[in-house]
Amino acid sequence: MSNTTFDDLHSRLLRVSEPIAETLRRTQYKPQESSKVSTKDLLLSLLPNTSPPPRLLDEEQSLSSIKSLALACALLSSSRSSTHELLSWIPESLSVAGESAFSEISRVYFSDSNAENERLVMELLPVVLPELKDGIEGSSMGKDNDEEDVSAAMTRKPVGYAILAAHQLRWFVTQVDKPNLAKVCNLVVPCALTALDHWSPDVKRQGMISFVHIAKNVSSGDLGSYGDVVLDACCQNIASDDEIWIHVVELSVLLVTKLHPNNPRSSWYERIMNEMLGHLERQPRNKEKRMAWLTFVEPLLNALGLFLLAHFRRIFPLFFQWMHSDDAQTVLLVLERLETVVRLTWIRNSPVFPRLVEELVSLYKESSMRKERDEIRPLILRILKLLRECKRLQFESAWRQYQDDPNLSTVVEYICRPALSEQREPLVGSEGL
Repeated sequence: MSNTTFDDLHSRLLRVSEPIAETLRRTQYKPQESSKVSTKDLLLSLLPNTSPPPRLLDEEQSLSSIKSLALACALLSSSRSSTHELLSWIPESLSVAGESAFSEISRVYFSDSNAENERLVMELLPVVLPELKDGIEGSSMGKDNDEEDVSAAMTRKPVGYAILAAHQLRWFVTQVDKPNLAKVCNLVVPCALTALDHWSPDVKRQGMISFVHIAKNVSSGDLGSYGDVVLDACCQNIASDDEIWIHVVELSVLLVTKLHPNNPRSSWYERIMNEMLGHLERQPRNKEKRMAWLTFVEPLLNALGLFLLAHFRRIFPLFFQWMHSDDAQTVLLVLERLETVVRLTWIRNSPVFPRLVEELVSLYKESSMRKERDEIRPLILRILKLLRECKRLQFESAWRQYQDDPNLSTVVEYICRPALSEQREPLVGSEGL
């Protein structure tokens, strides 16, 4: 940034923030008494007010002068993707104003009309992250809450401040993509870990979303020794609140497959898989949890390969139950994951084979009454054909009881068709079951 007087910079920041301040003052907001935090007051405190005496600024002082306004913009923009009561009151127009203001700050700071937001975020991270980390830690608890002294409890800040800081953290982190994010891993990861270790699910969620973005934009080498630390935090959070389950699953799968891509013998695979399956077994009818797991687990299944055999006794009872769910999306996802498991393992030496054929046939017949049958049946047929190809004798033994069923003629025709002659899927919706 070229040298400028503080008066000049501050006047520009005032001009940029005026629309925000005006809209913010007009917006009705009544914080809940239980929160002990006023987001509106916090936002107003972050906006510039009176101009101090003019003086020459160096780059560090310039960054400090725009930090507060940038934090306000981050909070306003974060409200777009949050339903939390501390942010849900912010109107769309105010979020847009915050995003526009940040873009204008970038242009002002770099004296460049084409300056991108990511460039300014990279400059601000060393200044902003320590403050956000302190804000999150301010309401955290010690590892042993029973032994926490009274004075520490008395000085702990309301959790609302940590929730807001976590939203700001997420916003700043997600503004930076590859390859730039790798350059600030040592700054970003410790701060995100602080959010991940917090007791509040609302803070944890923002930390996990931040880490998902990090995992997608840096290499395993960039994460370095932090990788296993984050994996351990994931494992500890798998059995936590339902509301963050989807993020735990996505992050755990992303990280373990990135950090240990060709090592299914790694203890992390077994630990993560067992933790997830154990949690699903405790709540097998929880739709949100099974949908999240089925949606994100595919890379983990592919990475485990034949090592999936060790988990058959826990996976298949869940699959068999979910296959007959009233929810069509669950059924489709189960069949897709089931096809992956069969393809990877060929159901080697498993007593589950006859039961699997039975459940697939049952589902095929049940699907006649579903409007999604034209999506469900091709998946069933592909799995049955794959089972026949990998275990012909076992399949024919299991299929013997169905071979004379006239309602399964299309199934027989498809699974017995020579592989080279397969041109297209059969018209599975035409049978009158």
